[in-house]
Amino acid sequence: YCAAPLIQAQNTDIQDIQNTLRKVQSAAQKLNYSGTFVYQQANQIRTSRITHGVDHQGEIEKLEILDGKPREYIRRNDEVSCYLPEIKTIQVEKSVTQEVFPALLSGNSQSLPDFYNIKKAEFSRVAGAECQILSFEPKDSLRYGYRLCLDKTSGLLLRAQTINPKNEVIEQIAFTQILVGDIDRSRMKPSFPNVSQWRVENLTVQANVNSGWSVKLLPPGFKKTREMKRLIPISAAANGSSSNSVKAHEVVQMIFSDGLSAISVFIEPDSASRTEGSLQQGAMTLMGRRQGEYWLTVVGEVPFAAIKQVINSIEFKPK
Repeated sequence: YCAAPLIQAQNTDIQDIQNTLRKVQSAAQKLNYSGTFVYQQANQIRTSRITHGVDHQGEIEKLEILDGKPREYIRRNDEVSCYLPEIKTIQVEKSVTQEVFPALLSGNSQSLPDFYNIKKAEFSRVAGAECQILSFEPKDSLRYGYRLCLDKTSGLLLRAQTINPKNEVIEQIAFTQILVGDIDRSRMKPSFPNVSQWRVENLTVQANVNSGWSVKLLPPGFKKTREMKRLIPISAAANGSSSNSVKAHEVVQMIFSDGLSAISVFIEPDSASRTEGSLQQGAMTLMGRRQGEYWLTVVGEVPFAAIKQVINSIEFKPK
């Protein structure tokens, strides 16, 4: 009998966490908001501006990259148009899932308590707003920890920090300015003039495909969220040509997620110019290698061991 209240309390805690996670997802998708956020990965910093709105047709969102080459992404539900002013081109991708901050949680986030110890921590302030910190401590070595800061009023994610086993912040993304509520709809349009005359490239060849490729040994909790065939633009110069023209080739992409962390697998025809190996920057790990006539690339914000486990278990079975 003495144990009964404790079990009840644990169940209540898990239910409370589940409700909080649902509120975070809903806030990113259903609120009108605009703001500027900074993404820091190792020694790289990138500033972006986001404007998100909801109308009778669903979501519309504009993301402006404020550093480096001008880039704008406009998403209408699951279709994204990327505006590249230097070559006057619009690249269109269909069947895109919402992965841009502050919408970091994917559809299987309800299973996160199985793979992380999740606790509500102290309150903090981000961009002038009070927020509740949610701490995610991984239950294995195949994922990083996280500290999420959620707006106390709306539940909107204001800051996400990725934590390594030494409890160090190795990557973070945070609003520096945020406004929730009415937004100026004119800001949803591309900033560049005469975009109706730009060239349009469709990068999604086929969505929801079953290519025959599979990963036999995923880290626990990771599930395939989508698989598609895409056209990846490659410059002729990258292939050893002196031309600056841009070509594209078809690539199979599979995305896996545990609800918070994501791993992407890219499979494409092999190129002799590629060198096998791995790269780590901040929370991002990338590994590439040959398999028969194909080149495999695995990239994700997970530790090296998880990427290695995935790339070593990729198989192809013809349909």
